[in-house]
Amino acid sequence: MCGIIGFTGQTEAAPILLEGLRRLEYRGYDSSGVVIGNGTKLTMRKKAGRIAELTKHLAASPAPGTCGISHTRWATHGPATDANAHPHFDTDGNVAVVHNGVIENYMALKQTMQEAGTEFRSDTDTEVLAHLIGRYYQDDLLSAVKAALAHVKGTYGIAVVCRREPGVIVGARLGSPLVIGIGPDGHYLASDANALAGYATQVVYLNDRQICQLDAESWVIRNQDLDTVDSPLQDIGQFLGIGDAELNGYPHFMLKEIYEQPETIANAMRGRLDDGDATAHFGGLNLDIKQLRSIDRVLMTACGTSYHAGMVGEYLFEELARMPVEVEYASELRYRNPPIDRHTIVLAITQSGETADTLAALRESKRMGHTTLAICNVVGSSIAREAEGGVYLHAGPEIGVASTKAFTSQSVTLAMLALYFGRMRHLSHAQGTEIIRELRRLPEVVRETLRCHDRVKEIARKYAHASSMLFLGRQYLYPVALEGALKLKEISYLHAEGYPAAEMKHGPIALVDADTPSVFLVPRGNVFDKVMSNMQEIKARGGPVIAVCSPNDRDVASLADDVIPVPDVPEYLQPIVVSIPLQLLAYEIALVRGCDVDKPRNLAKSVTVE
Repeated sequence: MCGIIGFTGQTEAAPILLEGLRRLEYRGYDSSGVVIGNGTKLTMRKKAGRIAELTKHLAASPAPGTCGISHTRWATHGPATDANAHPHFDTDGNVAVVHNGVIENYMALKQTMQEAGTEFRSDTDTEVLAHLIGRYYQDDLLSAVKAALAHVKGTYGIAVVCRREPGVIVGARLGSPLVIGIGPDGHYLASDANALAGYATQVVYLNDRQICQLDAESWVIRNQDLDTVDSPLQDIGQFLGIGDAELNGYPHFMLKEIYEQPETIANAMRGRLDDGDATAHFGGLNLDIKQLRSIDRVLMTACGTSYHAGMVGEYLFEELARMPVEVEYASELRYRNPPIDRHTIVLAITQSGETADTLAALRESKRMGHTTLAICNVVGSSIAREAEGGVYLHAGPEIGVASTKAFTSQSVTLAMLALYFGRMRHLSHAQGTEIIRELRRLPEVVRETLRCHDRVKEIARKYAHASSMLFLGRQYLYPVALEGALKLKEISYLHAEGYPAAEMKHGPIALVDADTPSVFLVPRGNVFDKVMSNMQEIKARGGPVIAVCSPNDRDVASLADDVIPVPDVPEYLQPIVVSIPLQLLAYEIALVRGCDVDKPRNLAKSVTVE
């Protein structure tokens, strides 16, 4: 949940490190720092707060040199202070370390070191690692890092420099991503390939328990025994997706990404819909038709927004493919031992491909012999590489911490997968053709849906200062109610809860009063009349009602206080369309409340710690 970038080469390191940190700030933004080597001198600069604070600090107190490492932090151990910001030195100031992940046994290591006289300057677990490497250093940084890591329990992606080895960077990973970049001016080490765009031309990802060494002229990756590992280079372009990590005229990344959804949905479908066979095709499942036909059950696992997409997938698979589906939080599944028969596939859903809990659940599933697939956005990420097969979203970089376009792309991809499995089981050619027709309409339908933005702005101004909101939907729209509540909580800090609309009367209705709006998701469908009855129950208790509904629906308009119309689509595609106004509502309420939309407090984009 932090960002790392290092550089060693022929040009000044500070501008490269600052630009890389700026691109990684969505991974952590409570403090940042650099350490840069100039000959045998290491200069450290670090500041609590946003990267702008570090930039000002470096302008006032430059750090010259052509080799350095840097870090932007999301706090785990200790508050956001200058002292807790990375990098961290060992006692002698010889070794400096930046670190993503969590050292689980740091307290025991720290206590042993303190008893031996080591003084600590921070509250972090990372400083323990700096002192350990310093203790083992004997003119060979690579060996010292290896020796220190042998004592560590937990996860790490680290970059290390040493005053006595100018121009050298050593990195290592276990559960937290690291990528080497090769460019015309030198070599790079980062936690995300996006940080290297415009600098590196080729990249190679480290695997768990690998260690690397870079200097201006060369790079090498080794295993735990320090044997050289053959690691083929890949063109960086395939890892960056469409567009880049720039605002392109939008005030916030979240808004940009909301408005990108007509294109990202089209990209998710491109080349995958087959009119002749009335089905979908996927090149990366890596399962033959016999294996696919033998699958009787799907276990989907994910976290956060991706979990909500999985819940949408459950409805899709059960309706279109007639397959039983269970959706599990990855953080729970990784520690459970549920009975899973051999005809079940485990499908991990993730935007980043680095979410620690989802990665652990995937690995545990593989360890137990289950077939694993992934739906992932980031090419070359850990989950994408470790799953036996899967599907890329092709949504491009998602920088806003609150996921938007990834959710709709995941939902579209799950719809195509449900069509694919359905056509192998019971769906007729005519049914498949109709589903494809509706899927192809989606980009234009979403473009039309975005026209509700002005109406959403009015509603946001009206309700922005409520103390709580309820989001209520049924069937396919229950997961969307959860997702709408999550978006509002994430970026506006307004308390919100999502429920199946019928469950509202089993407890949550006690919260309803004139100051608690309820957002009803009520486009026309099989349970429309039932949801209208639930809306009546809220109105009878004086609760304001915001309704997302079909166009020109007089029944809803006669009951709701505020209406947001969305285009009609089949029920199995309603989650994609209905989620758009909820994303905009969260965004606009956050603006009214003066919140930092792209960098909400306490959150980071890629959750690489447990």
